Amino acid sequence: MKVSLFMTCLGEMFTPKVGIDVVEILERLGCEVDLPQAQTCCGQVAYNGGYREDAIKGAKQTIKAFEMSEYVVTPSGSCAGMIYGYVDLLKDDKFWLERAQALKEKTYEFTQFIVEKLGKTNIGASFPKKATYHASCHMTRLLGVSNPPRQLLDNVEGLQMVPLSNYYDCCGFGGTFSVKMSKISEQMVDEKIRHIEESGAEVVIGADGSCLMNIKGRLERLQKPIQVLHIAEVLNDAFKKEGEKKYVD
Repeated sequence: MKVSLFMTCLGEMFTPKVGIDVVEILERLGCEVDLPQAQTCCGQVAYNGGYREDAIKGAKQTIKAFEMSEYVVTPSGSCAGMIYGYVDLLKDDKFWLERAQALKEKTYEFTQFIVEKLGKTNIGASFPKKATYHASCHMTRLLGVSNPPRQLLDNVEGLQMVPLSNYYDCCGFGGTFSVKMSKISEQMVDEKIRHIEESGAEVVIGADGSCLMNIKGRLERLQKPIQVLHIAEVLNDAFKKEGEKKYVD
């Protein structure tokens, strides 16, 4: 099965190691992975800011970048949700609408692809820590993906998952919202962190880099000793350590 990785602009700039984890996991599961060099931003920042024409340019470039791909997988539910939204964004242009629909049908968020396309809920991962899961807004509400990450985490050996109060609440990032409405955003992420602390978790796990960046940044500013990880990092942790051990040996 051939898979093209949509790394996302935020991922390339801030969490490139997550992309490595994603590739290593997919390859262990039998996928052949490539990284189309023509990919850029999905256009979500422009779209959320009200710059529709710029968002359309981003959408068209993304469509062209992955037109020859068999499947497109991204470690960001938010960006996958934006790709799904291309159908509405380009609805008045029949030529681009058909191409947008084709891209939507073969695009998957990382955990969604593993569970729904590859049929795997246990990939042999191990992570002996106490953690909670942050369900990002765009992934659950726009993309409609909520069960796959939890199914994978439930099968991680040694991982103790604890519930997060008001897990469905936004972390306060929201792209440009956190810049334009910084005071409100700060209160929202502080509330999220309060619930994380109340859970007793030593690690907070998520599937959207933007949410994790916001939560991690606030935790660090408040000097809270809670680790923040993308789910791909958790699923690949034991395999990565085993590889490092062999290298050292």
